[in-house]
Amino acid sequence: MNTLSVTHDGYSQHGHASGRRPPLRRTQTMRGTQFAQLTAFAAVARHKNFTRAAESLGLSTPSLSQAIRSLEEEFGVRLFNRTTRSVALTEAGERLISHLLPVFERVDMAIDAISDFRDSPVGTLRLSVHPLAAATIIAPLVASFSSAYPVIGLEISVDQQRKDIVGDRFDAGIQLSNSIAQDMIAVPIGGPLRLKTVASPEYLARHAAPKTPHDLKEHNCIRYRWATDGVDDSWKFKCGDEEAEVEVDGSLTVNNLDLALRAALGGVGIVQLPDTAVAPLIAEGKLVPVLAERTPLWGDFFLFYSSRRHVPAKLRAMIDFLKKSSRGRDAAIAQSN
Repeated sequence: MNTLSVTHDGYSQHGHASGRRPPLRRTQTMRGTQFAQLTAFAAVARHKNFTRAAESLGLSTPSLSQAIRSLEEEFGVRLFNRTTRSVALTEAGERLISHLLPVFERVDMAIDAISDFRDSPVGTLRLSVHPLAAATIIAPLVASFSSAYPVIGLEISVDQQRKDIVGDRFDAGIQLSNSIAQDMIAVPIGGPLRLKTVASPEYLARHAAPKTPHDLKEHNCIRYRWATDGVDDSWKFKCGDEEAEVEVDGSLTVNNLDLALRAALGGVGIVQLPDTAVAPLIAEGKLVPVLAERTPLWGDFFLFYSSRRHVPAKLRAMIDFLKKSSRGRDAAIAQSN
């Protein structure tokens, strides 16, 4: 946007050597004081009365009069003809206000535009999401969130590794708690992950189901790569106060949830994944739990963002939506138990 500016080449407050003022040029950026003076000028032009204009701006009448005098002095032209009874624009004042009004209208529109981001959940929400969270938390809620907030666009980047959400211009990220920097604001979502160990009926028809965690050493285990810095070959189990950790081996290691599920469905081996990912397949009889009484809780996913100050309404809407959905899911699990 062009800015109004004034140069003072060869001119001082005491007058120009030639008796004439230099032309106005757009070479000096408008300062806050000059913008305030132009706002005062527009108010007087609108009200055609200094007292009412001063009241509308929250100024004293003398202060407003001084602002107009300063503006006229700087421009070197009279902007108003005024008597004790009336105030009227001069020809120069008419020309100035005709150019200023569209500018002020655009300023008002700009302020209204950013107010929408403060007051209403609108705009594009960019999220960097761990693959498991994308599949088990976000994917089931996309349709209902979009229905509840149709003016929010979702842009979701599924990333195994935590991104620099500030540098990469994400509004927030969703990762496991141990992957989040300490200077981030983190909100737990989705509840603790409960792992289930499953295999296909076809696999179990060929191999006896394990009765203890240590029996897994005799099985082909599909290992899921939870992070980018290596493979955790240990599977954890818990039954009451008894805990076990077993190092497993197998012919397939993946970092993609869908591929891990397809391999299990195809009878490749046994896999350990979050129950939210395998529960529908168990209900359909396509996968069968093994060691079902030994089901550990494993970690939490957190939504994280950079600052508590001025949280965008679109992000606040997502946080509240995820919290509400998490409470509903916890209640359903408690009821089923």
